[in-house]
Amino acid sequence: MTQETSQLELFPLLTEEQIAKKVQELGKRISEDYRGKELLVVGVLKGSFMFLSDLVRAIKVPLAINFIGASSYVGTKSSGYIRINHDLTTNIKDRHVLLVEDIVDTGETIDYLCDVFTLRGPASLKVCAFLSKPEVRDMSHRVDYVGFEIGKEFVVGYGLDFNEKYRELPYVAKVLKH
Repeated sequence: MTQETSQLELFPLLTEEQIAKKVQELGKRISEDYRGKELLVVGVLKGSFMFLSDLVRAIKVPLAINFIGASSYVGTKSSGYIRINHDLTTNIKDRHVLLVEDIVDTGETIDYLCDVFTLRGPASLKVCAFLSKPEVRDMSHRVDYVGFEIGKEFVVGYGLDFNEKYRELPYVAKVLKH
């Protein structure tokens, strides 16, 4: 363990039970909204993988899954530059696309990805975020489905990381540094 990670203190914010209940609620809403349609669910790597896995099991319409890798974070701060490090492996033209993100902070990454996806011609495009930070959000696109709204705190767990650590936690915790 590095000195940086050994000095972290975690404060539980969302329990496994709260998360499971919210994922079921989102799955039900999404299923109702896409009734009679086939859905392409696109997870933003790496953080969304746990949420996406639970969410697709809660969605009750035919769907396919794909992933895109996009990142702007270094440690706890956004670099201000979004880069796609893994692109989709399928065409989204004329498909109903649900973009799934772990957390929407400023919204820069979602804005960027929505702009890129719109150019690719989907039949529809909606965004689902496990967590949203409305206090710091400054984006032009809309988040259609939100699991939980949180404050400015930096959080880990349930797929979210701090320098690639803590993704495996089954709950969400606020990071406190000493």
